[in-house]
Amino acid sequence: MLFPTATFAIFFMIVLPLSWLLMPRGERWRPFIVAASFVFYSAWDWRFVFLLAVSVVWNHVFAHAIHRNATARSKGLLVAALAGNVALLGYFKYYDFFVSSTHNLFALAGVDVPLEVRGIVLPVGISFFTFMGIAYVVDVYRGDFEPVSLSKFAAYLSFFPHLVAGPIVRPGELIPQLETPRDPRYVDTARAFFLIGTGLFMKVVISNHLASSIVDDVFGAPNQHSSLEVLVGVYAYAVQIYADFFGYTSMAIGLALLLGFRFPQNFDSPYAAVSIQDFWRRWHMTLSRWLRDYVYIPLGGNRGGRLLTYRNLMLTMLIGGLWHGAGWTFVAWGAIHGAALASERWWHERPGFVERPSTPLRRAWQRFATFHVVCFAWIFFRSDSFADAWEIIVRLFTAWGEPSPLVTGGVLAAMAVGIGSQYLPTRFPLGLMARFSRLPVPAQAVVLSVALLGTHTLGPEGVAPFIYFQF
Repeated sequence: MLFPTATFAIFFMIVLPLSWLLMPRGERWRPFIVAASFVFYSAWDWRFVFLLAVSVVWNHVFAHAIHRNATARSKGLLVAALAGNVALLGYFKYYDFFVSSTHNLFALAGVDVPLEVRGIVLPVGISFFTFMGIAYVVDVYRGDFEPVSLSKFAAYLSFFPHLVAGPIVRPGELIPQLETPRDPRYVDTARAFFLIGTGLFMKVVISNHLASSIVDDVFGAPNQHSSLEVLVGVYAYAVQIYADFFGYTSMAIGLALLLGFRFPQNFDSPYAAVSIQDFWRRWHMTLSRWLRDYVYIPLGGNRGGRLLTYRNLMLTMLIGGLWHGAGWTFVAWGAIHGAALASERWWHERPGFVERPSTPLRRAWQRFATFHVVCFAWIFFRSDSFADAWEIIVRLFTAWGEPSPLVTGGVLAAMAVGIGSQYLPTRFPLGLMARFSRLPVPAQAVVLSVALLGTHTLGPEGVAPFIYFQF
């Protein structure tokens, strides 16, 4: 069930009033929102509802067992809980990948491995709710959070606005909000509508337009396109994936807000970053913090000296790459970011280094360099194989001067909006929201209707699935 569809609109118009009607009675609201979330999830494949239910029960049982037992035994329970989560994710997301990789490796030695690729269907959103389950049991083990009732945990893990593509909401960010009924008088509807409208525009108009106009063609057959088209196609994909995921999480945050709940911010103008470290503070921020707190720091963080710090950075980003997809191109994407993070750290830690004063020209160069490292990594992220990625890279240098019909004014305008919006001062959207909130309700309805009509008119026919659904 996609957010920008009539089906979801009907679903949400039913859920929203019923949710507020039941909100004063938590023992009634929680089963209702869990049931609604399971209905939402079943729209892709009803069989995977049982998978979600297993994840809820598994993490709930182990969190309570960890909390009840002494430290020595609780560590074993934590390992068992994590093993179950990793096994669930590993089977559905990585089994076929590792089997095919094993076949290819042993084939080099002429050995046939008796393992079969099963063509396992990846459940939508499994990476997101698995990571949230892991965060819950780890936080309970660390003593940062006490386990809650099954109904509260089920509402936390399955809450439909974040269920299939994030943001990755931590237990301490959402569960305390489930403890007491939300008050409709304090719902920031202006911000919610602004986020939903902005998200719809970025997804339906910017992301879908770039995908259908240039990105899919260029990455599908790079040898049939000029160097200019390939270059613009790479830039366009950088904007497409940002607009697509920013659009989804903006809608998710806005929908949750209408239901009375606040989600953490997930993007903060990532293409205005002045370094790769700064990029990861701005891009998919909830995943960045998750990787920092549950992978990088447990590996040792920066506590073991320079070489171990570089190793931990690389391992963290390799795991982040694999989280995004079961393929060696995703591992390469993570390796590029890991190497860049380690290189930046080495540069700042080298003997005699002195940070030069920041100037507009220096910041512009840093943003330019960071953006192009990110775009280079996106080539591997988007390509189906290393051969395809290499073909893109080679084509960037070997077909200049050929016709470039895909580089249109519409494509360039969409890219300009996608990147330019990240350089707007913070006061600009806040000012728009303030003006919108002061309008009478009928006027707000008219503005929203016009915005939705414009989005429908400007966007391509049909709505493509969100990119991050596959992760």
